[in-house]
Amino acid sequence: MHVVECTRSWEGPQRAGRCGAIAYTVGMDKRRLATIFAVVFVDVLGFGLILPLLPYYATRFGASAFLIGLLTASYSAMQIIGSPILGRLSDRFGRRPILVVSIAGTALSFLILGSASALWVLFAGRMLDGLTGGNFTVAQSYITDVTSAKDRARGLGLTGAAFGLGFIIGPALGGLLSQWGYSVPAYVAAAVATLNVLLVVFFLPESLSAERKAELAAAPRGGVTVRRLTEALRRPLFGDAIQLRFFFGVAFATFQTMFSLWALKHLGLQPQAIGLLLAYVGILSVIVQLALIGPLTRRFSEGLLLVVTLGVAGVFFFAWGVAPNVPVLLVVLTPLCFAISIQNTVSQSVLSKTVGPTEIGGAFGLSSAVQNVGSIAAPIVGGAIIGGLGTWAPGVLAGVMCLALAPFAWNRFAKPGAPFSAVPVAAEVEPEPTAA
Repeated sequence: MHVVECTRSWEGPQRAGRCGAIAYTVGMDKRRLATIFAVVFVDVLGFGLILPLLPYYATRFGASAFLIGLLTASYSAMQIIGSPILGRLSDRFGRRPILVVSIAGTALSFLILGSASALWVLFAGRMLDGLTGGNFTVAQSYITDVTSAKDRARGLGLTGAAFGLGFIIGPALGGLLSQWGYSVPAYVAAAVATLNVLLVVFFLPESLSAERKAELAAAPRGGVTVRRLTEALRRPLFGDAIQLRFFFGVAFATFQTMFSLWALKHLGLQPQAIGLLLAYVGILSVIVQLALIGPLTRRFSEGLLLVVTLGVAGVFFFAWGVAPNVPVLLVVLTPLCFAISIQNTVSQSVLSKTVGPTEIGGAFGLSSAVQNVGSIAAPIVGGAIIGGLGTWAPGVLAGVMCLALAPFAWNRFAKPGAPFSAVPVAAEVEPEPTAA
């Protein structure tokens, strides 16, 4: 069976439409989805293996807190360059070969990391991984290819589940392996990535036909330019949602990228303990996604959830920065991680409802690009203020940002009469695109 779907390229307020017949698999191809689930899981597992170790590894070569921040930011900076290129190449040559190339690049980057003899080699390894590490986006594109419109959300949800599972196991395993040397988790991650290449080569068929490749290759692509970003930010509600996700994303990225360095400098923890703490963070996030989001959004308005979680996150970011020991830290992390997970999910939902249904992909792409900019800035600033002010500084910075955002979120989304101030009582109708 074929379905006809209208696709539009994101052009800020200007939108160009193009409709065509696109073949989708009816229902979900469980074998292919199981394979892509394994691909994403193994990929995140390899990333998680080395995540707790980077500050310790870099410290061996005399890196300051600021340089460790730059090392972390270099990965995100190269992802901004690499991800759109890999996505475009996957449209032209197919998902499968680009997955093979990108995962092979990740395997090579881990080998470079494990054999590093100088700080610049660590930078080279992380930058190569960022440049070739757009395989998560390609995996999501694969799922879009092999699912019907009705089942696509469920299919894409599998990648989120695989990501969460890999992030739970990876840091804990990496921390345990580090007792035999910081290079051991990197080599294990390289072996895991190599296994992933074999998984794609032998078990994952191509999802795009030759005709579909030609159609995608010929489709116009709008890059994220200053003009388009400015136009998008001027759109009512959508611009507000993008600003909210950007500033909260900077606060969250400060916590995420500085956590291992903070734990080293503030509490003197070893990689094994940090790996277990990161696994605990992953478990809390999965609990929110599986058990809390549904009941909360049915009972409370999305606008209210945005405001409350900003307030909770702000308070507990402060508490994280000054937590004196691990027991207190575990108490602080529980409400903090719940607030972060709810905020990220609800703000993504709000963003999707501020545009028409054919603009959602472009809106998410623009949101991701803006957040990646924040992911570059956060570790650089975080590393600088840890080195210059103290280990408490990243928590205070993230807390101030969240508390300052709460009144903004209230005025735009939560106060009586605001667009997201009421609990939906029926299936919502997607808004028509707003004219410029």
